[in-house]
Amino acid sequence: MRRTARTADAPHRAGRRRRHAGTSSQKQSAHDEGNAQCLPVLIDRPSVINQLSTVTHVQLRYQYRAYLTPGQRTRAARVFGCKRVVWNDAWAIVTPRKRSNKLLGNPKNRLAQGPYRGIPSAAELGKHLITEAKKTEDRAFLSDAPVGVLQQTLRDFDKAWKAHEDSKTGKRPGPKVAPPKRKSRKDNRQTARFTVSDRFRLLDDGRLRLPKIGDARVKWTRDLPSAPSSVTLVKDRSGRYWVSFVVETDPAQDMFPPTDGDQGIDLGLTRFAVLADGTHIASPKYLRRAEKKLRKRQRELSRKKKGSNNRDKARIKVARAHAAVADARRNFHHQWSHKLTSENQAVFAETLNVRGLARTRLAKSVHDAGWAQFVGMLEYKATRRGRSFTKVARDFPSSQICSACGHRDGPKPLNVRTWTCSEPTCRTRHDRDWNAGRNVRHEGRRILAATSPPTPGPGARRR
Repeated sequence: MRRTARTADAPHRAGRRRRHAGTSSQKQSAHDEGNAQCLPVLIDRPSVINQLSTVTHVQLRYQYRAYLTPGQRTRAARVFGCKRVVWNDAWAIVTPRKRSNKLLGNPKNRLAQGPYRGIPSAAELGKHLITEAKKTEDRAFLSDAPVGVLQQTLRDFDKAWKAHEDSKTGKRPGPKVAPPKRKSRKDNRQTARFTVSDRFRLLDDGRLRLPKIGDARVKWTRDLPSAPSSVTLVKDRSGRYWVSFVVETDPAQDMFPPTDGDQGIDLGLTRFAVLADGTHIASPKYLRRAEKKLRKRQRELSRKKKGSNNRDKARIKVARAHAAVADARRNFHHQWSHKLTSENQAVFAETLNVRGLARTRLAKSVHDAGWAQFVGMLEYKATRRGRSFTKVARDFPSSQICSACGHRDGPKPLNVRTWTCSEPTCRTRHDRDWNAGRNVRHEGRRILAATSPPTPGPGARRR
């Protein structure tokens, strides 16, 4: 279903109805385990924009708020606990063998003598840790969870190890991935994924039937475009429950008609963004505005006795206060990323060193702005809607170049917000951020023109 355009003046509840995009070949295991966040799953690169016409199906994730009764919460906690036990049992078997083999070194360059220990597959672990374990007295409680959830846990455990090893060898791009860790009942996030084999059902009265848990009430904010292939029950740190469905849709339905115009974005702290057309997006500063309430909740938590029920209640209040800030920020990012990708055929943004800036005295303001989340939303929405999204290199001097004549005027301190071009024939007076946004758009156009295939002309076949 296509959503109508929304601006910041007409807020919507994007925090309660998020969609995650990914190609049909991508799996959703990373979302279901501890590394998952309620952020869009990005398609590999914007280079696939021209290939979406050949993709027959795209996997989307629709997320809704779920309301469980006290009895259903107890049964859900049992499912989470069984899943955690199977994960930890698999960790106790595989991790020592991995460490032992690591001490021996590579087979071509041995560091020590000794036999390599075999690593059991997910199927072998499932037979030992699920099928046979249920027959024992110590693990008889595993019958309280659907077998599909437990089997999926072992598959996710195997993928977690593979992601760690591929990141070390360079097969997996991006930062290094840590090896799997043991799970605790005190973890902030609990998940359980039900597949088709578990026979979850959507009832006529709008409830969701989850095996071993019951019929949960779901707040439907939109219709599902197709029958879901899996559903994940999520409990966040503030005690809220969510159900996340994976469905397949035709990517052609999400394509927007072509439009004229492009936009360059200069991100900042005083103003969240300044666009190339001169538009200013004010910085909402949700964390700064909620600091007084957060301090009060944190003081109440620090005064409670550790291990008491009152401390647990105060902890949930702190988590809900932080969740309200995160939801408001995410809603703000959804609004403007939707507006920018709907109204422009191409969007250009600068590449910021967010990790480096987060280690400075501006760390709180940098985290409050949430630049990385906003740029990620721009990227995946542009890809899904047939738009172009380009990142300008980090070392591009957008604040030093005159957008009128192209003269490079040199670096300027941050307190200089307006400046005049030193070129005698130009002498244009610039707003620092507006000028940077225009330069980002000029550079993005150059990058986009260089990466686009040449237009065929006379003699193209011979060439």
